[in-house]
Amino acid sequence: MLKRICLMAATGLLALGGVAACGSSNTPSTPAAKTPKIGVILPDSASSARWETADRKYLTDAFKAAGVQYDIQNAQGDKTAFQTIADQMITGGATVLLIVNLDSGTGKAVITKAKAAGVPVIDYDRLTLDGGASYYVSFDNVAVGKLQGEGQVKCLTDKGAAKPVVAELNGSPTDNNATLFKQGYDSVLKPKYDASAYTKGPDQSVPDWDNTQAGTLFEQMMTQTGNKIDGVLSANDGLGNAAITVLKRLGLNGKVPVTGQDATVQGLQNILSGDQCMTVYKAVKKEADAAAGLAVSLAKGEKPSTGQTVKDPTSGKDVPSKLLDPQSITKANVKAVLDDGYVTKADLCTAAYAAACTAAGIA
Repeated sequence: MLKRICLMAATGLLALGGVAACGSSNTPSTPAAKTPKIGVILPDSASSARWETADRKYLTDAFKAAGVQYDIQNAQGDKTAFQTIADQMITGGATVLLIVNLDSGTGKAVITKAKAAGVPVIDYDRLTLDGGASYYVSFDNVAVGKLQGEGQVKCLTDKGAAKPVVAELNGSPTDNNATLFKQGYDSVLKPKYDASAYTKGPDQSVPDWDNTQAGTLFEQMMTQTGNKIDGVLSANDGLGNAAITVLKRLGLNGKVPVTGQDATVQGLQNILSGDQCMTVYKAVKKEADAAAGLAVSLAKGEKPSTGQTVKDPTSGKDVPSKLLDPQSITKANVKAVLDDGYVTKADLCTAAYAAACTAAGIA
């Protein structure tokens, strides 16, 4: 019967100058393979300079070396723009998305749409909680926090502070990384509080890692304590600089140890000047190369193995992951960041910091 219908249809179409095609329902046609194209969405350029100065560059270099098409855009902190960019990338033929979410809700919405379109997603630097990304690439963020806590303890010890009051300026409450950082440094500081060796001071999260809000919050902390804060555990260099700006107005910069993270030029300059006691260097090139390698493999239809997993604390599911090791940076080893090519001497050792660079062995 099927053959008869096909023959009749073909005869009719041929009479009209057309072509008919028939086939059995259990032999579907094979779609043409898509051209590998990787879409990258960075979060902003305000919370940390790294996204534009480092990640964009290293990802670009990696994709060019692999010979794949790519599109890197920055949502500039706008959640609506983040989703719009993702939609455009998916409809524009992206075969893989690599995203740094602004929050888990926005990230999950993007991952859900991508999955529906058959596009795998890599969570880059931040895990999207309950998002279901195909892979996650970052640093061991609890270890980052531990380095910050240990750095704060050493700096306070060097200052000879007795039962110091330590304030905490945490990252954004919507960023899972901020939760992990805090888990790390609190694991170092809490025993000090419990033993009454340290006094726990104000402890606040900074919405969206906003440095302006961080300055306002820290000013309120100083007022609240009558300027009796002996150490500031700041979750990154931007928040640390906000605290340092307030300390400068009070004539307390250099006297109150401040931590950071990201090894930004500003953070390293604050370390050279003595206003910041340490930062955490995360070799972004290694992170970008690892993520790009996964993205290229996925774009080519491969399913790479990472040998690591991270448990999503919300869904309870294990996410295939690549986690890299961070490094503590103080005045004694600032040069290591330059040697790695992350910052340049020209950017770091401007006129105001030339003497400090020389003293730190940066020739």
